Amino acid sequence: MTTTTQAPLQRRSTWLAAATLVIVLGGGAWALTHHNAFGAKPEAPKTPPVQVTTARVTPQNVQVYRSGIGTVASMATVTVKARIDGQLDKVGFTEGQDVKAGQLLAQLDPRTLQAQLAQAEATKAKDEAQLANARADLKRYTTLIAQDAATQQQVDTQKALVNQLAATVQTDAAQVQYAEVQLSFTRIVSPMNGRVGARLVDPGNIVHAADTNGLVVINQIDPIAVQFTLPEDSVQDINRVQQQQSNQPLAVVAYDRAGNQMLGAGKLILLNNQIDTANGTVQLKGSFANPQHTLWPGQYVNVRLDLDRRPDSLTVPAAAVQRGQDSTYIWVVDAENKVNNVPVHVLQIADGVAVIDKGLAADQRVVVDGQYKLRAGATIVEPPPVAKTGSAAQVATRTGSGN
Repeated sequence: MTTTTQAPLQRRSTWLAAATLVIVLGGGAWALTHHNAFGAKPEAPKTPPVQVTTARVTPQNVQVYRSGIGTVASMATVTVKARIDGQLDKVGFTEGQDVKAGQLLAQLDPRTLQAQLAQAEATKAKDEAQLANARADLKRYTTLIAQDAATQQQVDTQKALVNQLAATVQTDAAQVQYAEVQLSFTRIVSPMNGRVGARLVDPGNIVHAADTNGLVVINQIDPIAVQFTLPEDSVQDINRVQQQQSNQPLAVVAYDRAGNQMLGAGKLILLNNQIDTANGTVQLKGSFANPQHTLWPGQYVNVRLDLDRRPDSLTVPAAAVQRGQDSTYIWVVDAENKVNNVPVHVLQIADGVAVIDKGLAADQRVVVDGQYKLRAGATIVEPPPVAKTGSAAQVATRTGSGN
């Protein structure tokens, strides 16, 4: 009985020990697996650097200017008209010709006015003779009254007659002068130097002082004017520079529509006294010497108004400047090749160069290409320099060796 009872007990103990060992081993395996799964954090994937192109902030001497679009206009325009009625006898100019001040442009029939002048001169001569006779009589009456041979009334009457005839002679002189002026109107001369346009009336026609078209239009094209507009915020800059230069006129340069060829250099003669509230611009005018007629009335030109020259201004390639909703900014690279967008104030952008007066320092690196892939704190890398081609390298080798 004892042996039979102990055998099941031994088997039961063995089974319990095996089960305990399985549980312990399973728990250890689960703990090890749980530790590997949740205890160890996987490494975060690294963001690759962004490939961009950079440039340095460079100090330069910069000419500050404002640009606009303008129209060439005559410095003065005159529509030549007849001042009296008459028949146009002849024309003294050729269409499109340059004329000088005082040059004969047209001749009206003068015969009627010449007759009127002769009549006025004859009337004056007659009245002058009567005046001379009245003065002689007055002299005689003055002598006779001293001898008690004439009365005081006769002397006074004669004095009044002399005064009356003297006034008549003055009127006659005015009539003669008026007739001379009217006669001079038959010769129509140029009031200024300029270039005439198309002839508007042919010889033989009757012209009137009330005609609206006139005989011809003269435009002064040397010197010539260029009218242009600038934004209203340019007014303060212009006034500031003019005060610094003791009100010396600012330089104005005109270029063709493509902006490649300079057509003339002049000076600013007008900054309008008010700003156009409809479009927020101010009107300006420049005067240009135009001996070669490179500027022509009605021509569209690009205009540059030079302000002041600023030494050591900070400049970057224009491509570096980015525009946001509120301001302009530039991506700046730090010593660790990380970028941040820095707000800047752009003074001007011209010829591919931006002038910055706030936000940057000299020799900083800025991104000029690849900005669309950047975010604040991103790491950048520049592409390697372009290697020379084989033929170019061979040429350089031969040049360097002297062969």
